[in-house]
Amino acid sequence: MNPVTSTATAAGTAAATPAGAATAGTGTPKDDDLLLEHQLCFALTVAARSVVGAYKPVLERMNLTHPQYLVMLCLWESSPRTVRNISDALAQEPATISPLLRRLEASGLISRRRVDGNERALAVDLTPAGAALRQEALKVPGTMMERLGLTRDQVTELHASMMGLIAATSQGQPLGRGSRMSA
Repeated sequence: MNPVTSTATAAGTAAATPAGAATAGTGTPKDDDLLLEHQLCFALTVAARSVVGAYKPVLERMNLTHPQYLVMLCLWESSPRTVRNISDALAQEPATISPLLRRLEASGLISRRRVDGNERALAVDLTPAGAALRQEALKVPGTMMERLGLTRDQVTELHASMMGLIAATSQGQPLGRGSRMSA
């Protein structure tokens, strides 16, 4: 049995609880609650790896990795931004973001400078080439929906479910500042 498809439909919506698995707040745990195929953490890990892998050939045409694409998405929404602001938006530590920024700067897509009045803060801005890349990136969501066989409504529903999980696991902490999302 495929552990990923056994717990989700092709439409990306949650299927019924696997046979024998306890539901939240009900009864006693059962032995098959520990089956790998019943683990939410496993399904999410495999799904995340699979989806990021599906992005790879699409993003390679733009000379971006998936993490670099996420940084560019932040900057296409609002630029300039501080490194801290980007790291918070991506739920990552600034030390994780810094190498991505160096590579994007070396590629000519962004520039970095010190923030006036705050010697420790770095502002990150799009270069003209980085801003122009947005036009090509506009094709990515539609291409990915097609590759994954999902409609816009299904993606919206799946996204809402994932954001609910993130909220449930962040325990009220802002993302990117000490919160660890694990299930």
